Amino acid sequence: MEERKFIEVRKDEYNIKNFVKRMFGKGRVSRIKIEYTPIGEKIIVSTHRPGQIIGKKGEKIAELTEILKKRFKMENPHIDIEEIKFPEFDAQLVADEIALTLERFGASKYKAASYKVLAKIKKAGALGAELRVSGKLPSDRARSWRFHFGYLKKTGDAANVVNRAESIAETKQGVVGIKVAILPPNVNIHDQIIIDENFLNKVKQNKASSVEINKKGKKK
Repeated sequence: MEERKFIEVRKDEYNIKNFVKRMFGKGRVSRIKIEYTPIGEKIIVSTHRPGQIIGKKGEKIAELTEILKKRFKMENPHIDIEEIKFPEFDAQLVADEIALTLERFGASKYKAASYKVLAKIKKAGALGAELRVSGKLPSDRARSWRFHFGYLKKTGDAANVVNRAESIAETKQGVVGIKVAILPPNVNIHDQIIIDENFLNKVKQNKASSVEINKKGKKK
């Protein structure tokens, strides 16, 4: 019985997240989190365009609140807006941006769109990024293209800090899938070695200590 309730709750959360994303449109909302508090449900919407989500005098928030109460039977939903200050490092926003470009200009622009987005991510300071565009691209059959730069962990604990997302572009030629992986500049990677002034000073100190030990050994 408990398992069935758990599945129903997760199913409702999935439907709510999809509905909110469709309501505001592709490329405006990155992720949605739902938290349950004693006073009601808390829906956190992450976006880089908070003004478009809130609307004039909060009209869109009020509209969404009413829909959540009536359609999804929420008792007291409270909507919070979380602003994304660096959209270049948000994989979902990047994937949606490529998808929107392909839907607007056609699948033939997949290379130009991918290289443009990749250059923007690199210029913003990301440590690495990978874009995969697959599906009915301009060719006789479906194919996949990979665009990448920099350092990007794919296995181990360090892979958990990579921001990943997917999106779909519905073009005249057919459906195109976009996968994006971005390694932001502010993450802590355990196996990463940063060669800076402090690192070089430590190397010099260790080298000097080794020389002293060798000299003492020869004197003995």
